[in-house]
Amino acid sequence: MPFIHVELVEGRSDEAKQKIAKDIIESVHKNANAPKKHIHVIFQDMKKTDYIHED
Repeated sequence: MPFIHVELVEGRSDEAKQKIAKDIIESVHKNANAPKKHIHVIFQDMKKTDYIHED
């Protein structure tokens, strides 16, 4: 039962997350031979102020 955790900076729509999850589930199903119904994608939204990136 794969659990995939995805951390994103806040601001993605529910629709965008659904599309991302669908692609992830398809990839895990294809490459790990896991049944799609057993694959779980968990999103964690981070505040923009919690993410620091130096250019």
